[in-house]
Amino acid sequence: MTQGKISLASKTPSGAQGGGAVPESPPSYEEATTGSSPCHSFDEGEVLTEFTWEDKNIRRMFIRKVYSILMIQLFVMVAIVALFTFCEPVKICIQANPGWYWASYAIFIATYLTLSCCTAPRRKFPWNLILLAIFTLSLSYMTAMLSSFYNTKSVVICLGITALVCLSVTVFSFQTKIDFTSCQGVLFVLCTVLLYSGLFLIIVIPLGYVPWFHAIFAIVGAVLFTLFLALDTQLLMGNKRHTISPEEYIFATLNIYLDIIYMFSFFLQLFGSERN
Repeated sequence: MTQGKISLASKTPSGAQGGGAVPESPPSYEEATTGSSPCHSFDEGEVLTEFTWEDKNIRRMFIRKVYSILMIQLFVMVAIVALFTFCEPVKICIQANPGWYWASYAIFIATYLTLSCCTAPRRKFPWNLILLAIFTLSLSYMTAMLSSFYNTKSVVICLGITALVCLSVTVFSFQTKIDFTSCQGVLFVLCTVLLYSGLFLIIVIPLGYVPWFHAIFAIVGAVLFTLFLALDTQLLMGNKRHTISPEEYIFATLNIYLDIIYMFSFFLQLFGSERN
């Protein structure tokens, strides 16, 4: 380029005096945009591929971040459940004040809808972590209060069953070739069955408790959220039919945590025994 500028400055009208060489004309627009110019000699495909969301390193960091946050959520949940189950004064206090449960339920609904339906809050730091912390505390309080009405041994057993099922489903989802992300139809049918069963159960309970129907409801709920856990786990992997963007680590954590909590609550209904 420097030699070209010098030759251009010393160029005479005849182009032959002094024996100077005539500089090459600049590349055309087509040549510059197709990469024939020396300034476009890099491989654009490699540069673009390096920063795509399908990169294994980005996906691995995404999975690590999701499960790190999830472990903190589960630790908080187990700690609150243990406090409400083993500490008798706390248990009596929360059972005597059911208004706190409904207040935490309202907070749970508000934060869940905000994180699920609004993209900006769940992607903007630190508000996404603040909302997720409020969501975790509210749902943990609701779960712990429900657990306080069950026998202590039943709660511990159901926690152990939930942990084993979650570990097994997670390992299976990472290793299997079955694509749970393409089974939305089956999950929709089970959701419909669970919805109508719950509505029917609400109508039947005032007329008389039906243990076998309540057990069927709990079984359907446990199976449904076990499948949801497998689905949400495979959405993290990025190698199935449907995947989730690494930007949505809050949304991914929210879904998996909700699957585990609902699974535990249905196991508690199925295997737990209420206090006398």
